[in-house]
Amino acid sequence: MAERGISVDHSSVHRWAIKLLPVLEEEFRRSKRKVGSSWRMDETYIKVKGEWKYRCRAVDKAGDTVDFLVRAHRDKAVARMFFEQAVERNGAPEKVTIDKSGSNVAALEAINAGRGKRIVVREVKYPNNIVEQDHRAIKRRTRPMLGFKDFRCARILLSGIELVHMIRKGQMKNDGRRTNPGTNPRTAFLLIGSISSWTISAFERSNILIATEPK
Repeated sequence: MAERGISVDHSSVHRWAIKLLPVLEEEFRRSKRKVGSSWRMDETYIKVKGEWKYRCRAVDKAGDTVDFLVRAHRDKAVARMFFEQAVERNGAPEKVTIDKSGSNVAALEAINAGRGKRIVVREVKYPNNIVEQDHRAIKRRTRPMLGFKDFRCARILLSGIELVHMIRKGQMKNDGRRTNPGTNPRTAFLLIGSISSWTISAFERSNILIATEPK
């Protein structure tokens, strides 16, 4: 915006992000390329108000992001919520690799109890290097931020970072074709907005007003 001679306060950009990112993420989900059937799941941490919170993340065998979830606690209920959300959005995997976390094992056992075809659970540390390496791309963006002050804002902004990361990995379809890895996120956001008129109507329903702050 500075290139166009528009002065915008950082607080305005923050408010736009909080309003727009959930809309963009929902529209992206409609055009997300299908992930593989072999998942690697791991947990990492993010600091909110000086306290560590938990981020569940999963990628497939090729390193494409399956799903993510930010929660205040780490237990069986959170792990089950994550896996059920991931299955609902991406379909059930054939197998999931985890790093011997008791809560994750219990969650997957509970999910398998209600399924005809069981999900194979592998408790192996080293195959999870794929998801652990994928964490680094997210941490490169969050580390300079020095933590978050609000849990709700943290979840929304992290979803935006994950969204851009998925676009860069080529996980968005464009008229049935996948975007190329390394796609410029600004170009991809324009593609998201052009997929349907739903985005514009969603903006109107959210009463989003894009305006600069008075000096």
